[in-house]
Amino acid sequence: MKALIFAGGAALLSILACSAATAAADPLVLGDVRWVAEPAGGKKGAPRLRIRHKQSNSDQALDGSRADFADAQAALGRGTAGPVRFTVTHDAGTLACTGTLTRAFEGAGECRFTSDAGFERQLSDRGLSPGQRSTLLAMLMVDATIDLADGLTREGVRPKDADDLIAAAALDVRPDYIRDLKSEALVLTDIDDAIACKALGVDGAYVRGLAAAGYRKLDAEEVVSMKALGVTGDYAQAMNRATGRNAK
Repeated sequence: MKALIFAGGAALLSILACSAATAAADPLVLGDVRWVAEPAGGKKGAPRLRIRHKQSNSDQALDGSRADFADAQAALGRGTAGPVRFTVTHDAGTLACTGTLTRAFEGAGECRFTSDAGFERQLSDRGLSPGQRSTLLAMLMVDATIDLADGLTREGVRPKDADDLIAAAALDVRPDYIRDLKSEALVLTDIDDAIACKALGVDGAYVRGLAAAGYRKLDAEEVVSMKALGVTGDYAQAMNRATGRNAK
């Protein structure tokens, strides 16, 4: 099941790469961070800000969906070329960037990331110690928060490490999603399983369809496999009627 976490695509792999181990002398302030702004166009529905650190990349749509990127959106969206600076402030830390715009939402530059010591302590208290600054930068990019970690824990799918929290945030595995998934058809007790379900597009409606077809207490791997094979609740009911069998 662990491998299914990555079925959401290469983007998640790139985000998780942010948390790969860095040099032993890990500074409080993380440098060697670059940014590139790209205007909307083609398949992109909104301008995007790409943050690069070493071999990892993470994109953020500048569409107003993240309040902490409002300063970046305003600074990069101005119509005049020239020097530019912006700041992204998140629970995980602050990303301070400078660079040059060639036109609105097109430019590049560098950043310095300063992690928040209080946030890091709260992670450690929950067994989610990040280990290096780059992990905290990844948390900023995907909006991984203490509230998310606690909410998932309350729903019975506690993140076991920092990468679990990053993956959950990147795929938008939220407490309401967990509540929607839970039914008599699906037994869900592990964060890896919840992430795999989201990566494969399993939602509450799909699970309820299986329950209506008579399925009970399936594990997440069974549900994900059925989804991957295109088995729907209606299909399962039709097959049950055709064979005269009852689902388990």
